Amino acid sequence: MPSYSGQYVTVALLMRFVAGSVLFLAAVAAVVVYGQEEFGLLGRYDDVRRVPDNFTKESNQFVFTRLIYNGRIPGYYKNWYTDYPRADRNLIAVLKRLTNINIADQERVVPVNDPDLFKYPLIYSSEVGQMVLTDEDAAILRRYLERGGFWIVDDFWGTFEWSEFAAQMRKIFPYREIKDIPRDHPLFHVMYDTDHIIQTPSLAYVFNGGITWEVDGFEAECKGIWDDSGRLMVVINHNTDLGDAYEWSDDPRYPNKFSGYAFRVAVNFIMYALSH
Repeated sequence: MPSYSGQYVTVALLMRFVAGSVLFLAAVAAVVVYGQEEFGLLGRYDDVRRVPDNFTKESNQFVFTRLIYNGRIPGYYKNWYTDYPRADRNLIAVLKRLTNINIADQERVVPVNDPDLFKYPLIYSSEVGQMVLTDEDAAILRRYLERGGFWIVDDFWGTFEWSEFAAQMRKIFPYREIKDIPRDHPLFHVMYDTDHIIQTPSLAYVFNGGITWEVDGFEAECKGIWDDSGRLMVVINHNTDLGDAYEWSDDPRYPNKFSGYAFRVAVNFIMYALSH
C-alpha cells in the first residue's frame, strides 16, 4: 500500500478547491455575460436605449439612480451594469422597509451626458475602475456635485483599479483631495452607528473558503471628497462590494452579516445625501 504524506493530501485538496473556484467563477461570469447579451449592453452611454422599463417619468419621489459611464473595455463583465438590476431592486425593497423615504418602486439608469442627471440628488456607480471620462463628462459631473449632488461609488479592488479611478477623479476635481472619512462623521451615524468598515465580498466568498478580498485589495476603505463648505459629495467604497451584498441578500448561502451591514450603510449614505 502506498503511503501519502500530509503534504500530498494538502496539495490534492488545494487543487480540488482551485478547480471548484474556477468553475464557480466561470458560472458567475456566464450569468453576467448572459445578462449583457440579453439586453445588448456594451458599457457605453447608448446602453440606456436597451434597458427595458427604465423609470423616466416625472415623479416627486426619491428615485434610486445608477450612473451609466463609458467603460474601458466594451462588453466587459465589469462595468456600470455589474449587479444590475437585482442589486438596485433589492436595495429599494429594503429601503422601503427600514425608512420612511418616499422612494419609487423602480430604479433608473442615466448616462453622464443626459440632462436628466440633474433631476436626481443621488447617483450610484459600480466597478468605477473601468470608468473613462472625457473632459466634457468631467465638467458635467463637477457641476452636478458642486450643485448639491451626491455620488456613491462601489466595487473596485486593489491598487491598479484605484489608480485608474483616481485618474478619472482628477479630471473632475484636479485640486480636491480624496481623504479617509473619519468614523465620527455624520455619514456613519445618521441612522445606524457604523464604528468600523467591514469588507463586503462577492458571492465567491461562499465557494472560495471564506476569502473576502480580491487581487491586492486586502483592506476595505471608505474615502470621500468634500466641497468648499465641508459637504461630503462623493463616498468611495474601495476594496469592498456592497452591490453584491444587495444582489445576493436573499440567497441563503450569502452571509447575513455582510448584507445586513451593506444595507445599514446604504441607509446612512442615502439619508445623509437627502439631508445635506
